[in-house]
Amino acid sequence: MRHKLRLLNLILIVVFIFSFTACTTPKTATETTTTKTTITETTAPEITVAVTTIQETTASEATTKSKIAFISDRDGNAETYIMNIDGSEQVNLTNNPAYDAGTSFSPDGSKIAFASDREGNLEVYIMNVDGSEQVRLTNNPADDAGTSFSPDGSKIAFVSDRNENYEVYIMNVDGSEQVRLTNNPAHDWNPSFSPDGSKIAFVSDRDGNTETYIMNIDGSEQVNLTNNPAHDASTSFSPDGSKIAFDSNRDGNAETYIMNIDGSEQVRLTDNPADDWAPSFSPDGSKIALMSNRDGNYEIYIMNVDGSEQVRLTDNLAKDWYPSFSP
Repeated sequence: MRHKLRLLNLILIVVFIFSFTACTTPKTATETTTTKTTITETTAPEITVAVTTIQETTASEATTKSKIAFISDRDGNAETYIMNIDGSEQVNLTNNPAYDAGTSFSPDGSKIAFASDREGNLEVYIMNVDGSEQVRLTNNPADDAGTSFSPDGSKIAFVSDRNENYEVYIMNVDGSEQVRLTNNPAHDWNPSFSPDGSKIAFVSDRDGNTETYIMNIDGSEQVNLTNNPAHDASTSFSPDGSKIAFDSNRDGNAETYIMNIDGSEQVRLTDNPADDWAPSFSPDGSKIALMSNRDGNYEIYIMNVDGSEQVRLTDNLAKDWYPSFSP
């Protein structure tokens, strides 16, 4: 299951936003070289877990104040949902018989981008935060997914296998001027803009296992941050841009970690025999949302940035995964 979910992370990671359709022929960035950092690892103290009682709603409207978007297959297929940060008022936004997955908010919080195979293959779409006005941005026979908005809202980073393997691309918010940023025989995926818009973090298996990397927004200076023989993934920046939350199985199972933006001081935040991963920082930097199967299936949890006070937000027999805070 762990490897299947990681493949989902690759194939349709989740999606951010903005408007219109249209798509142009991608331009190819020049191939870049990769450097590595040397890191140190420390361990956070063991914590306890609390559980909240949640409720689900079928309301057609939602606002972005204090919200978490997530994916769930509780209705028989993957859909994008939104809820309050206490787990209440869970709303299905995409509500389509196809596979719809994406939890990326636009910088102003008014839009969510997602991937859908409703037209036969995965494409990047955008919708209002209440699920209305779902518009396709990419139009390619390959799979396009896994997007991240730039902080100024002018660009979207995404992933595509249009060149036979998954690479990171960037495009305008209307889908135009698609440019490939990575050019590697391995898979590169899960892009995430830094808060200042100067960097993009991403995940790659170019060194034989998955690692978290960072690069300039033009694709240059690609650096391996985690540099560990285990599998390290996820790319959530803290709001001030000084930290990156990621997950790793270096201790035998997937746990949530945090590190400095240069890869130093890698600290484990969760300590559980189950899998805890796919972290997302809250806008004020005080909380991290994540997914865990510690209760038998994947649910969404929230915790303090030091790993304390872990609280379950969803409670469903289906899988709930890939949380993302609204701005």
